[in-house]
Amino acid sequence: MVKINFIEADGSETELDVQDGWSLMQAAVSNGVEGIEAECGGSCCCATCHCYVDEAYLDKLEAANDKELGMLEETVAERKDNSRLACQVKVTPEMDGMTVHLPEVQS
Repeated sequence: MVKINFIEADGSETELDVQDGWSLMQAAVSNGVEGIEAECGGSCCCATCHCYVDEAYLDKLEAANDKELGMLEETVAERKDNSRLACQVKVTPEMDGMTVHLPEVQS
């Protein structure tokens, strides 16, 4: 299992043990993390699982594809250099200890 720490906009933290291969969105939704809406269920067509990935881990993630980059243009909250859609980030052992910040709003 991979430890991922989700920090919601209000500062509340949830540390999860996430199965290798799950998406960040699956982990958050399955464990009641409130800051991710995931309206499309992970099909990369709503941008309601926008998150900010710990910059120290960005090079450990697969690069965002064109579809994800397009959806990131539609986020309600500010897009940053470390913005990703949680449904598109698959957990790997290299992410152990990573922190993911969630924006104030998703939709």
